[in-house]
Amino acid sequence: MMWHSSPFVLGGTAHAHLKVQGLSAGYGAFLVLRDLTLEVKPGLTVILGPNGAGKTTLLKALSGLIPRSGEVQLNGEALPKKTSDIVKGGMALVPEGRQLFPQMTVTENLELGGWLVAKAERARRLEQAFNDFPKLRERAQQLAGTMSGGEQQMVAVARAMMSAPRLLMLDEPSLGLAPRMVDELLAITRRIADAGTTVLMVEQNVKKALAVADRGYVLERGTLVASGPAALLTRSSVIREAYLGAGAAVPTAKAA
Repeated sequence: MMWHSSPFVLGGTAHAHLKVQGLSAGYGAFLVLRDLTLEVKPGLTVILGPNGAGKTTLLKALSGLIPRSGEVQLNGEALPKKTSDIVKGGMALVPEGRQLFPQMTVTENLELGGWLVAKAERARRLEQAFNDFPKLRERAQQLAGTMSGGEQQMVAVARAMMSAPRLLMLDEPSLGLAPRMVDELLAITRRIADAGTTVLMVEQNVKKALAVADRGYVLERGTLVASGPAALLTRSSVIREAYLGAGAAVPTAKAA
């Protein structure tokens, strides 16, 4: 199934610029992330790395779902610690597994994404979401739990956009999806970024993620081991050997 979209206009008006310095986070006494420093600039930034590297932990820490230490600033202001305040400040997370309400309709799931705004504004955003995701308008009264994985992921992204975020975070959006659906979903994230919403995406599909991203970071065992423009990371021998396979080698490329 292919999804077609008009330009996304639900995102926040200000380009989000997130600065993270000395971030540590984990679960109880167990630290997963140690002293991370990175920037999420306007555009699309991807976080790459193997299972257990700490990618999801990073998004949870930025979303206020787990405690964190260090400095995090959004457009020069300290990021709040509470999730509700973070959402009000313009950040939204599409978690791994989508976490929709399966016994609620597409419309009802989307409305929950705009629950913090007045009813009239929520209705306006819902209409815009249906303009941005025309297929969801066709499925407006379908129960979310009866949809395919790719369709549910579209609902999850549209629901997050209902909060008009300045910064949209996506955790493994392509997980378990068919290749064609992966391509379409990543194209949608690119369009969201091009329309002005800063995107931070955790993704295991390294080759396809780097193809749509502006820049990337590679996370291993809770620390950053590589970073740079997506095009340079794609040509890096370190990235090719670790994530893309020997067949992806480019003879003229040097190790990053």
